[in-house]
Amino acid sequence: MSGPRYAVVVPSVGRPSLRVLLDALAAATGPRPEWLVVVDDRAVPGGTPAVDVRDLPADVAEHVLVLRSGGRGPAAARNTGWRAVPADVDWIAFLDDDVLVGPAWCADLVADLAAADRHGLAASQAEIDVPLPADRRPTDWERGTAGLSGAWWITADMAYRRDALVAVDGFDERFPRAFREDADLALRVQDTGRRLVVGRRRTTHPVRPPAGGPACASSAATPTTC
Repeated sequence: MSGPRYAVVVPSVGRPSLRVLLDALAAATGPRPEWLVVVDDRAVPGGTPAVDVRDLPADVAEHVLVLRSGGRGPAAARNTGWRAVPADVDWIAFLDDDVLVGPAWCADLVADLAAADRHGLAASQAEIDVPLPADRRPTDWERGTAGLSGAWWITADMAYRRDALVAVDGFDERFPRAFREDADLALRVQDTGRRLVVGRRRTTHPVRPPAGGPACASSAATPTTC
């Protein structure tokens, strides 16, 4: 593939939105990921697999790796995923299983990673769009989710250089749920003297039904734009 080599890691608890994301990734134009790693983080996986690679296009399915992380939370699931990627892949792009990438996401990601490489940067975050209803006032839950569109360093769509992850030993697995584990990682990477930026790619984070825990929170770090 041309441009930076990358893998995509998606932690999941088997939500139907995972399939929507995988279909969008399969349809996106641009260089394919070297690996697409889906980490099933259900404590007791059900009879239905998190993803059935037989349902994916052949050129995508042959690069899919499905792992299990035992229900220890998204921090541990992401660590399980990126550590399984061969060491010669320079970039790890993390996506949540409830986001929706755009039609040129692969091309846009590679452009962001190439720009980050030119500047010697450690990570690149997407701009996150949260669609809200146009015909009524948003609910409190919807407004809370909309806060993700202004959060820094959230792993809804966040790519790290592998060497930056190795330097800080990845995510802190003492965070058991999707809350501040991504901000903690970003702060520890910045403590090593590396910079993180917001790239040009855009990813949509739909508002899911209010059945889960709190949304990911941001750090106090100030972003720059590459």
